[in-house]
Amino acid sequence: MNVDVAKNLHEVLGNLPKDVRLVAISKYHPCEYIEAAYAEGQRIFGESHEQELKLKVEKLPKDIQWHFIGHLQTNKVKYIAPYISMIEAVDSMKLLKEINKHANKHNRIIKVLLELHIAEEETKYGLTPDACRELLADGEWRTLDHVQICGLMMMASNTDNQDQIASEFETAARFFDEIKAHYFADSDAFKDRSWGMSHDYKTAICHGSTMVRVGTTIFGPRVY
Repeated sequence: MNVDVAKNLHEVLGNLPKDVRLVAISKYHPCEYIEAAYAEGQRIFGESHEQELKLKVEKLPKDIQWHFIGHLQTNKVKYIAPYISMIEAVDSMKLLKEINKHANKHNRIIKVLLELHIAEEETKYGLTPDACRELLADGEWRTLDHVQICGLMMMASNTDNQDQIASEFETAARFFDEIKAHYFADSDAFKDRSWGMSHDYKTAICHGSTMVRVGTTIFGPRVY
């Protein structure tokens, strides 16, 4: 398959404001494609399978920032804890504590995002806004010295209804402002709003996104 990764990457970057970062979603794509994007200056890549990620980490440049973007099972945390830059989809206190435990073993602080479930789809993971409020109000997260909560991530509904997608992003943006004010007003680290993918990232940027996760538009269809 002949994909012009460099051209596609620059087209996406050209659509991003200066304060929006790109996570190039490289899962199911070969190392050559990642190397092509890396050669153009891209440094943040997203993966969602621990074994595939491990192989890529061993083979690719060491200054890549790897984001784990999929649903993460607690029993997989120990494998990625030595090197992961950010875990984008934390959806429980149990997972937060597991990340903290393994980060501690490696004397690291791992950045995480809390995953919100706003879309009207059962297949999506994440915390409902009320569950997220409950987790934060409980306060146990403040005792975790090896985890840094840096913001929120969410996925909009898989629909062609642009108004619905925009509404879900706007709900996430308002929720971010609410918990920033309540729990993270003094935290410069709590600033990331990770929403928007290949098909809706331009809409996401209009609704407060600071980090978009784009794969197919850059790398072409996935190679399973």
